Amino acid sequence: MILIVEGIVMCFVLLIICVIGIANGPVGLVVFYEQEVKDRVVELGLTTKEKIKKTSIITMIALFVPLMVLVPLMVYGINGASGFFEGFWQMLVVLMISGLFDRLFIDWWWVGHTKAWIIPGTEDLMPYIYGKTLIGKWLSTLVGFPILAAILAGIMQLITG
Repeated sequence: MILIVEGIVMCFVLLIICVIGIANGPVGLVVFYEQEVKDRVVELGLTTKEKIKKTSIITMIALFVPLMVLVPLMVYGINGASGFFEGFWQMLVVLMISGLFDRLFIDWWWVGHTKAWIIPGTEDLMPYIYGKTLIGKWLSTLVGFPILAAILAGIMQLITG
C-alpha cells in the first residue's frame, strides 16, 4: 500500500511540474513538443530558441532530481528497504506508477484530448505526441525505468553497503 502512495506522490510531483510549466500557456513547456512545433512557435514569435534551451535544462532538472533523490529516499528512508533487490523492485513499482500516469493521464488524455496544451498557430501539427516520440516515451517507461531502478538500487547498495 505504501508503494502505491509513493507512486501517487511522484505523480503529483510530475503534475505540479506540468501545471507550473504551462501556467502562462502551453508554450512554457514547448520543450516536450515535436521539433516542428518548437520551430513554429519560434517563427510565430511566441518564444525564442534560447528560452526553449533554458526551459529544457530547468525542466529536466525539475523532473530528474525527484526521480534520483525522492524515490530512493522514500524506498530506503521511509520503507526501510535494504539491499539491491528489495530496493530495486520497490523503486520500480513507484517509477512505473508515475510512468504510467505520465503516459496515460498526461500524454494521452491531458495533451491528447483537452485544449490545455494546444498552442495557437500549431493546430495543423497535431497530434503533438506521435510516431517515434510516442514509442520513445513508452520505451523510456517500460525499459528505461527498470534500468533506472537498477542503477539507483546499485548506488544505494554501494552507499548503504
